[in-house]
Amino acid sequence: MFERLVSIDRMETAVSLFGAFDENIKLIEQAFDVKIISRGTDLKIQGTEETADLAARAIHGLLTLLAKGETLGEQNVRYVISLVREGADDKLSAMGGDIVCVTAKGKPVKAKTLGQKRYLDAIRNNTIVLGVGPAGTGKTYLAVAMAVAAFRAKEVDRIILTRPAVEAGEKLGFLPGDLQQKVDPYLRPLYDALFEMLGPETFQRFQERGAIEVAPLAYMRGRTLDDSFIILDEAQNTTREQMKMFLTRLGFNSKIVVTGDVTQIDLPDGKTSGLLEVVKILKNVDDIAIIRFSEKDVVRHRLVQDIIKAYEKYEEARKKK
Repeated sequence: MFERLVSIDRMETAVSLFGAFDENIKLIEQAFDVKIISRGTDLKIQGTEETADLAARAIHGLLTLLAKGETLGEQNVRYVISLVREGADDKLSAMGGDIVCVTAKGKPVKAKTLGQKRYLDAIRNNTIVLGVGPAGTGKTYLAVAMAVAAFRAKEVDRIILTRPAVEAGEKLGFLPGDLQQKVDPYLRPLYDALFEMLGPETFQRFQERGAIEVAPLAYMRGRTLDDSFIILDEAQNTTREQMKMFLTRLGFNSKIVVTGDVTQIDLPDGKTSGLLEVVKILKNVDDIAIIRFSEKDVVRHRLVQDIIKAYEKYEEARKKK
């Protein structure tokens, strides 16, 4: 039995590291098949030399996050474990502390994975950013947070959020209400993100003033959007013509963020996704960044990662057949 010792400088840090009912330490024990014994602020890790070393690296990674003011939970513990397994835990020093904005309820919004940090850095440093990846990676949420931060800092005059109103199994004509009421269900996730950032009353006030606009993609045609932060969500459901139309709306002093998941295309058969095409067309254009997320960047329930992996394996097996 090999033993490795990890010393922690303060008891408060040890309490935060362990988590409620020692849940964080139990995750590390389970992941690396080790036993971790606490002696005050000293941790004794028992296992093989390899597993004890991996567990120690995971603990040091979590201590790095705590030192940057992060609150540990299952999601970031599992993320640190995955980085240790890949030998990429040295990159954790770049994580944490970078608050994008604060929500209406006082919650700080910041990157939770290295992929999210690359995404935020790309938005800061480029005029157009394409964020491509699976559900739950924070593509839309972080883009809205960056838009709100730019708006509060008076870097832009307007926030414009748009989505293609693709009829996913439904016909718009059969839905009750006028056109706006028909398309509102498609735009609901965008409203939800803005409500969380600004609060319903502030959002309503800015919307009435025209400072915030949430509209279907068709409403963008024929416009030039200056001094705006523009987000196109669910872009995998744009046609190639819609994508070109949207990107050419870009005006002076504006930013565009395009988000989408190319595994969830709802276009009719025979229609090429504008997102699939544009990542090939614009991959070498200056001032345009393409950020690809993986299942490791998922910040929802752990099962979402497992579901994405299962689908990827299924698709790979299907293609081989």
